[in-house]
Amino acid sequence: MVLKWKHMSSRITAGIDVGTYEVRVVIAKQNPESAMPIILGTGRAESKGLRHGYIINTTDVTKSVISAVRQAEKSSGINIKQAFISIGGVGLSGINSQGSTIVSRADQEITDADVEQAVVSAEESIPNTVIQNRKIIYSIPVSWKIDGKPVLGRVVGLKGVKLETKALFVSCIEPHLNDLVEAVEEAGVEVIDVVASPIAASFVTLTKSQKIAGCVLANIGAETVSIVVFENNIPISLEIFPIGGSDITNDIALGLKVSLEEAESIKIGGITSTNYSKKKLEDIISARLGDIFELIEVHLKKIGKSGILPAGIIITGGSSSIGLIEDLARSYLRLPSRIASLNIGNGLSGDKADKFQIKDSSWSVAYGLCIISNIPDEEERLGLKKHSKNFLNKTLQVLKRFLP
Repeated sequence: MVLKWKHMSSRITAGIDVGTYEVRVVIAKQNPESAMPIILGTGRAESKGLRHGYIINTTDVTKSVISAVRQAEKSSGINIKQAFISIGGVGLSGINSQGSTIVSRADQEITDADVEQAVVSAEESIPNTVIQNRKIIYSIPVSWKIDGKPVLGRVVGLKGVKLETKALFVSCIEPHLNDLVEAVEEAGVEVIDVVASPIAASFVTLTKSQKIAGCVLANIGAETVSIVVFENNIPISLEIFPIGGSDITNDIALGLKVSLEEAESIKIGGITSTNYSKKKLEDIISARLGDIFELIEVHLKKIGKSGILPAGIIITGGSSSIGLIEDLARSYLRLPSRIASLNIGNGLSGDKADKFQIKDSSWSVAYGLCIISNIPDEEERLGLKKHSKNFLNKTLQVLKRFLP
């Protein structure tokens, strides 16, 4: 959110990440010395009423949001009235499509209207069977051609007869989006923008050099794994898989004959009174993580990026702390791998970071949402198509950073 207080000159922002396992809230203010906002407070609560990112009970979700928001308000001393929220789950999807248009001006100079029309053409090329019941929340032009020749950078102002584009359309199932907004607004918080969770996380877990070289950001959540692939500083693909950390926990519980609570502790290396074979545990975890990385590898092969992303895979999410995960990712994907660290810029560190519990990357989505408000309103969209008057104004401004 953006709250403008008469006694404050800085802009206050709130991000709400409604995950399947937890609801996390971050309140931050604009940092005059950095693009990374300064964290003022955080809140978290157990998520109830969700399954694989779908809302199955709006009332339960609203209660979880209220609990997390109250914690954040108490720790920051600021009341939240508006917020940016994330959307994830298996209903989120990235759709790649191509489109073209004939340059409209008589002197063949490409205008913003031509860029917009090329993106519209790409959207209209998406089959109805693919887009039915879905809402495109924003579009990202990935590459351009003028008269059949690839062009890097901005195309506005260049000359040609035919303009072509390949674009990534990020969409979600429309009823699920409506349910999410309703649940948050029932908690007394007005929704300003909705941002895809993988995109929000990328703002604070990836460096510009990684995104330029080429990398995949994988968020291993409780019930889903989301990935977003970057190249040339642009997100070129996004996908969600219906598998996650809870599956690993369930496998451990069954394999070692322990409770789910103890299995979760064992998964993340916690102390337990149960005696078990370390090799057996590694075999159980490796099998399920292998399933996850095989899904990622199949997707990378589908988009032609298998084994050729120099910055490798960066792993985030609640299950990223599993000891075997980096080595397994490196083996299955034949890529460099590392665990994501949360870049809090010139914000908080040390004791203050401990106080607000933001040391691990599981906060990346909520914190990433707070970046949106740091982008000036007057910045142009550079070809990003706005699909809703009520959502994504600020999101589009941030995503313009990805464009060539």
